[in-house]
Amino acid sequence: MSHRLRTAPFLLTALVLAPTSARAADWYTGAAQPEVAGDDWIVAVDAGATVTTNSSAFGTVTATIAPVGTLLEDGLRVRLQGVAGTYSYPGAAVRQTVTGVQQEGTVLLGYEWIWQQAALAGYIGMNVRSNELSILDPGNPVVGTGLGVKVAADLYVNPTENTLFSANASYSTLFNAYYARFRTGVAVVPGVFIGPEATLLGDAFFNGWRAGGHITGFAIGPMKFSLGAGYAFDRIRKGGYYTSVDGRIAF
Repeated sequence: MSHRLRTAPFLLTALVLAPTSARAADWYTGAAQPEVAGDDWIVAVDAGATVTTNSSAFGTVTATIAPVGTLLEDGLRVRLQGVAGTYSYPGAAVRQTVTGVQQEGTVLLGYEWIWQQAALAGYIGMNVRSNELSILDPGNPVVGTGLGVKVAADLYVNPTENTLFSANASYSTLFNAYYARFRTGVAVVPGVFIGPEATLLGDAFFNGWRAGGHITGFAIGPMKFSLGAGYAFDRIRKGGYYTSVDGRIAF
């Protein structure tokens, strides 16, 4: 069983600059900001955590690197990601609660295109995942350690100065694991957006979805954050609730 509750970076990808513009788009909201001298970021570090009442808690740390140029312009990207978490579910075959511990490491190579009001990135690479259960569950085939081919894509658009749309997705051949998250928003103050979000996730054993709301783009010191909450459903535990927090810093 795999509860792929990751948030960053499939939500938190681009600090972008239009190639011929003097205005940078801020964090993944895309909100136009004045260009600041010295903000030639080459590394962005994203961290995220999601907890559900369906007995799961996962965290993610991701580094997105521009090996040539900066993150504020078109170019190659290297992405390194680590995921860890725990979950439990009622095992029908064993007639007791099964607890799982999952860890995953990913290395991806990609390219990002930057425009005045949008950013699009595509990645391909490999992931290694370990999924261990507290007791053997014959009904769960997603067990052990394996290697897969992984692809991912991120899209961020500001249709207007005060609106946001983002779509982030990934797929791995290891256990046919997939993840997709969509957000829209309206600016309540410059650079801070509120709106609905939806997530689809699953693999060869688990599948579920979430629907809720988010507030994205507010700053605390050098970091920017996003908070989300709403309804969560999966085929094992059925309905519940989730909360999430994401943060980014670039240098």
